Amino acid sequence: QVQLVESGGGLVQAGGSLRLSCAASGRAASGRTFSMYAMGWFRQAPGKEREFVAAINWSGGSTYYADSMKGRFTISRDNAKNTVYLQMNSLKPEDTAVYYCAADTRRGEIYSDYARSYDYWGQGTQVTVSS
Repeated sequence: QVQLVESGGGLVQAGGSLRLSCAASGRAASGRTFSMYAMGWFRQAPGKEREFVAAINWSGGSTYYADSMKGRFTISRDNAKNTVYLQMNSLKPEDTAVYYCAADTRRGEIYSDYARSYDYWGQGTQVTVSS
């Protein structure tokens, strides 16, 4: 089983920045360890469906973003620390949501921005952006 624990959420004013972290532990059913599988970030605002934010492949050499996050958010990973990050800049009130990290332990490369493609999820961390 893979356990994912997010941290770094909080309250920030519009235009500010936050850096989210997601620490992974355990071994996937696929046998892959953290440095072998793709990771993603999603978010869910109250009353809305879960939304794709960004994804990164096993090495960090390939990333993919939702259009509304391009240029503002940066996903990265440190395989030595089993951690994936989401740097969020120029935050807007509409970025307010619970942010989840997710692991696609069956693949090393980015496959999809659909939540169902990811097989392990963290518990989420709240990000609130005030206007």
